[in-house]
Amino acid sequence: MTRFLFVVPPFTGHVNPTIPVATALMTRGHDVAWTGLPGLVDPLLPAGSTFFPATSTDVAEYVAGAGERRPDLRGAAAFKFLQEEVLLPLAEAMIDGVDAAVDAFGADVLVVDQQALAGAVVARRRGLPWATSATTSAELVDPLSALPLVAEQMHARRVELQLAHGVPEEVATSGDLRVSEHLVLAYTTQTLVGPPTISTPVCFVGPATLGRPEADDFPWELLRPELPTVLVSLGTLNADAGGRFWRVAAEACRDQPWQAVFVAPAELVPDPPPNVLVRTRVPQLSLLRRVDAVVSHAGHNTVCESLAAGLPLVLAPIRDDQPVVAEQVVAAGAGVRVRFARVRPDELRSAIQLVLTDPDLGAAAGRIAASFAAAGGGRAAAEALVVLASRRAAVRP
Repeated sequence: MTRFLFVVPPFTGHVNPTIPVATALMTRGHDVAWTGLPGLVDPLLPAGSTFFPATSTDVAEYVAGAGERRPDLRGAAAFKFLQEEVLLPLAEAMIDGVDAAVDAFGADVLVVDQQALAGAVVARRRGLPWATSATTSAELVDPLSALPLVAEQMHARRVELQLAHGVPEEVATSGDLRVSEHLVLAYTTQTLVGPPTISTPVCFVGPATLGRPEADDFPWELLRPELPTVLVSLGTLNADAGGRFWRVAAEACRDQPWQAVFVAPAELVPDPPPNVLVRTRVPQLSLLRRVDAVVSHAGHNTVCESLAAGLPLVLAPIRDDQPVVAEQVVAAGAGVRVRFARVRPDELRSAIQLVLTDPDLGAAAGRIAASFAAAGGGRAAAEALVVLASRRAAVRP
């Protein structure tokens, strides 16, 4: 039996993929636990899960308010804000708590999300085997590769973090704190992202959240089965920021031979066209089985869930990893990209028409769906972790 400790940030899309992995590990007879911010992480876990608070609720409140403090940034500026104002302070606050959780749980292996840097610091300082949990396919590339000075600055900050917390200099300056030298669990497939560009062993397991339960109060009777259906969603964190986009989308869909479901605050689409249904939330997995295409902000979860259903996408990335994910989908031939802040109704209308009618886009989405189905999900991730644990145990003195 091995004890696996998952170190996660307080973000739903980063916690959810770990749950099927943990379930598969427990099925094999291993023990699992999580550590992270209390009040934000533990409510996302299954009932009865073992959870160790890594810091105080004050830190949880700071992180929860980051979105309100964050200005409307794009590109490298948005990445720097995330690193300097959220992830590095979060790591500083979590390191001692993660260290204590390792002792309290008796952890043998750490599974560390790329945005939970504290777990990587603790693993490197203690010489523990650890795996990177790369919950978004953008984390397999360097989003700052075109901005080497910014990339160097962020790397230096992560080295400083390690040195300040006792990681030996030769370890702190080697590799990348965001990427374990032992194993990377990638919740995607090469069919979508292409061959890995990092030297660490990468286990492509596909999306690990496709079987999650979801409440279903959707008015299915309002959908007309004879019409193509388009799902339009900007995700839970961006829906309120899309005022202009929702107006454009409504106009793009007006008087068209399809129907659309907008996942949006009702006040942002006060007068929808007759062929547009506006809902604040939907049972997304169930709905994806009944739609023909998706318009998305290129959030990794929505993209993977759409592609798993074999659906082509129109992508309007906003910030963070979304432009990288959007480019991966376009490069794989399964979608088209529009400009979130500048798209006009006629442009968005043409893009929707294209993904509804172009057979090549649908075929590419189907190929990615097949690769997801074959990848193994949580079971494959658990197998890779068990192999890592056994190999590391074999070389211990």
